[in-house]
Amino acid sequence: MDNVIFVVSRVAGTFLKVETLLLLLIVLAAILAFTGRRRAAGWLAGMSAVLLLVLGMLPIGDLLMRPLEARYPAQPVLDRVDGIVVLGGGEDLTATRFWGVPSLGEAADRHVAAATIALRYPEARIIFSGGSNRLRDLGGAEVTEGAIARATLTGLGVAPERLAVDETARNTTENARSALALAAPAEGEVWLLVTSAFHMPRAMQSFAAAGWQGIVAYPVDFRSSSFVDGIDWRLARNLMLINSALREWIGQLAYAVTGR
Repeated sequence: MDNVIFVVSRVAGTFLKVETLLLLLIVLAAILAFTGRRRAAGWLAGMSAVLLLVLGMLPIGDLLMRPLEARYPAQPVLDRVDGIVVLGGGEDLTATRFWGVPSLGEAADRHVAAATIALRYPEARIIFSGGSNRLRDLGGAEVTEGAIARATLTGLGVAPERLAVDETARNTTENARSALALAAPAEGEVWLLVTSAFHMPRAMQSFAAAGWQGIVAYPVDFRSSSFVDGIDWRLARNLMLINSALREWIGQLAYAVTGR
């Protein structure tokens, strides 16, 4: 069942993107034009152009992203930390596979924050959970998020004996289960969960569903800003934010319905 859910979620994620909608509108407009319904095609093409202009100029993604990122406080006040759970997602598997060098992506803050916290609390254990969420790796991954994390975290000064790595988890549900099994937190221990701020609500939801009690959210990798600051022609950035926010909102709903 986990494999089925994984495949369905990856395929659905490919289509639940704003640029896919724009492409479908353009294709539909072309079909209408070729079939002689030029007026309808013109209206649809004009609507597509206006939508593209709005998405490129206005930071709609910031509005969708901000409630997710504001759910948990940044840098919570802590008296002690017994362990740190870091979720995969900040690694660039494609570049790592091609160049043979551990490479990080946009969510690299997860690694930097984990190393920083680990140095601040030298007795804390570190659990990293992340395999590969690519369909091409369904039969086995050549490069995993966990392998990249092991190289980067130790390179940032984390002692190897403090680090336990899971290289099998493909999504947040599997992250929660594998991290709980590796950590086996004792009663009264304080554990932090480090992941991107926009992903934190769904992650906390999954960790609670997996049976982890009292884990503290430590959000990083904040991406939204004020609406005024975001007004500019930044189409690629705006589309990326909208897609990420939509994926999280839909993911939260799906996880709540399925108890994941």
